Amino acid sequence: MNLFSSVREPFSDQDAALALALAQVATISLVQYQIIHNQGTVNGQLQQALKSRILIEQAKGVLAQRHGVPIDAAFSLLRTYARTSSSKLHDIADGVVHHGLSF
Repeated sequence: MNLFSSVREPFSDQDAALALALAQVATISLVQYQIIHNQGTVNGQLQQALKSRILIEQAKGVLAQRHGVPIDAAFSLLRTYARTSSSKLHDIADGVVHHGLSF
């Protein structure tokens, strides 16, 4: 924040107090904006993680039924396939659930 004056004299105590108050209000506004922005980002990330988790659970169910194995074994199949194909687990789960990916 810059302060300018039309005269070449030091600012009065009243002017300095007013400038300090304005600087504090500006700081609070910037901090609040950053908090709101960060909350939106975190909320979006959490929502995406939840959607991904649901898709992975669906893929585990599909694989368990398809291969006649328990859910934990189906997850191992899913994870192993993702690792060996250098793919994201979410992408492989999407392939199993929505595109008939079979392995």
